[in-house]
Amino acid sequence: MSTISRHQKFADLHGAGCFVMPNPWDMGSARMMTAMGAVALATTSAGHAFTMGRPDLGQLTRDEALDHAAQIVSATHLPVSGDLENGFGDAPEEVALTIRMAAEAGLSGCGIEDMSYSDGVSPYPFELAVERIRAAVDAVRGLGRPFVLTARADGVMNGVYDLAEGIRRLQAFEAAGAGCLYLPVPPGQAELAQVLSSVAAPVNALAAGRLRDLRVADLAAMGVRRISAGSQIARVTHAALRDAVEAVMAGDLGALKAAAPGDEIDNLLKLGGFDG
Repeated sequence: MSTISRHQKFADLHGAGCFVMPNPWDMGSARMMTAMGAVALATTSAGHAFTMGRPDLGQLTRDEALDHAAQIVSATHLPVSGDLENGFGDAPEEVALTIRMAAEAGLSGCGIEDMSYSDGVSPYPFELAVERIRAAVDAVRGLGRPFVLTARADGVMNGVYDLAEGIRRLQAFEAAGAGCLYLPVPPGQAELAQVLSSVAAPVNALAAGRLRDLRVADLAAMGVRRISAGSQIARVTHAALRDAVEAVMAGDLGALKAAAPGDEIDNLLKLGGFDG
């Protein structure tokens, strides 16, 4: 698949139906996910931070995130969207620069949050949040090729504003021209339905919280266009690491029987490989 065709494929995936977009945290997980049938991938800031021995939320630099994204892009023929947190700058001009750099890294899209990490976690004032997305949209339009900008309203997940404010922000982001909208971890299915009914643009749902009790078909029937795993698969992997090491250190080697055979992993890495 050519570079341009992978970008177009990502844009086309948002046009109809519902697709699942898992989130690798390194080249190996990207290749395994590719081999196992993913149609698109997205980086995860939390999963990436974990590999560097750091917690989530504002702990990565722009260069680190984009270098990591370029590695994931190089590992797969699939389109890749970048989790670029708040765009690595408060000013709209910095967000626009991040968009241009993301395109240079080979990403087919990215997400931009409405959170500031300069002093804890706090939402940008409404007007600034919208202006940041407007600047990102202008940067996308200047790329000359498909690039799906996902505008995120993260305040509900972070407990810093309510659902009504999150929806108000999504509606403003849609009016500004965002290609996809994302309000992570609404309290439940009813609240997600409110989000979906309030906007016309494609909506991403995060497979976290109570939404994990649903199936892909359930979210698709509601009108969700894209389902991402965020850091959930990385956290499942870290849970397996925790449980296995805890058991071994307590003297129980039987926990290691759950290991996947080496040849199975080798085969998935080979099937998901990409040479250009």
